[in-house]
This record gives sequence, C-alpha cells and structure tokens, in this order.
Amino acid sequence: MLERFRGLAAAALTPAARFLLRIGATPDLITCIGTLGVLLGALIFFPNGWFLPGVIIVTFFVLFDMLDGQMAKISGRTSRWGAFLDSSLDRIGDGAVFGGVVLYFVGRDQPLIWPVIAVWALVAGQLTSYVKARAESLGFTAPGGLAARADRLLVILLALFLAGFGIPYVLELGLTVLAVINTITVVQRMLLVRQQARQGEEQDQQNRDDQSAEPDHPAGGEPDAPTS
Repeated sequence: MLERFRGLAAAALTPAARFLLRIGATPDLITCIGTLGVLLGALIFFPNGWFLPGVIIVTFFVLFDMLDGQMAKISGRTSRWGAFLDSSLDRIGDGAVFGGVVLYFVGRDQPLIWPVIAVWALVAGQLTSYVKARAESLGFTAPGGLAARADRLLVILLALFLAGFGIPYVLELGLTVLAVINTITVVQRMLLVRQQARQGEEQDQQNRDDQSAEPDHPAGGEPDAPTS
C-alpha cells in the first residue's frame, strides 16, 4: 500500500541524503546506524512499556535508514552488496521491534496468546520477504500482496503509539491484524509463484511436444536410401 509513496519519500529525503554525502557518510554506514538505532529503541523501550518514546526513536531511525538508498542513487554507489546489506539488516530491525513487544507481554504475565500472535506476526512478515526473494532467485516474480514491509511497520508502530496513550487492547488488535494480513500476503505470493511455475511447465511441455512432432529428415526431401 505504502509502496506507491516511495517516489515522494525519496524526493523528501534527497536534501538530507546530499548533506550526509557532503560530510563523508557512506550508504553502508547509514544502514548500520539506522539498524542500531532501531535495535536500541525497540529492545530498551518496548519491553518496559515505554511505548511513546520508543515509537519516536524507532520511527526516526527507520526514516534515517531510508536515506541509504537515496544516497547510493545520488552518489552512483548502488551495488548488490549494499542492497544485500540493507535487506539483511532490515530483517534484524523487524525482529527487534516484534521481539520488544514479545518481551513486554512476557514480562507482565499477559495471556500466552498475545506473545504467540506477536511471534507469528513476525514470522509471517519475514516469510513474505523470503518468499519474494526465493521466487526471484528461481526466475519468478512475487510482487505486491496485502502488506509490504512499510505497511507492516506502520501498523505495529501506530498500534504501539496508541497503546502509549493507554488505549486498551489496541496493541493486541494491531498484532492480530498483522498476523492475519501477513499470512494472507504469504499465501498470495506463493499462489502467484505457483501459477507462474505451472505456466512455465506447460510451456516447456508444449515445446517438447513441438520438437517431437518435427520430421527426422529435412522438409521437402526424401529420406536417405538404405545402404547395403
């Protein structure tokens, strides 16, 4: 859903990206700093129930982490290593956010169902990224779905922000919504890959049938006469 605003976000971040490049920062450094900030904000504040400051810190570093891609484009330093590093550290940041929520529930002796749902929301969210990456490595595409990473972060951070004002059950509701939409997204992407795989198999079979139907001798000619 939020992917459509990627161009607008890139334009808004361009001045900051140019400034960081001028002072000698690199895209990889920004990626690492952004992930470290998310880790500290999520694992220190969320388990203690300090949701408002935690959301502010995590949101700041999530936005800060978005600068690396824009910096790479501006400087011409885009690379497969940078994309790999950014994607890998994003998974760590997501794990910290949901891990902080799990620790919050466990530390307050909440019903077991809520930390379980939080863990599943994380696992299903990670699966959406894995399914897409694995599909692309096999030559398929698995775009879209009900919730991309930006959507998942928006839902959990908004739920935490509202919970910080004492609104009851809003965090539990947010986690339940995430668990459901993440699961649906995984299924959507898997079905899309399955459809592409079947189409590829049918095309391969058609090609084999066409080849087997071709004559063994040149068209318009006579078969070779038997030799004695």
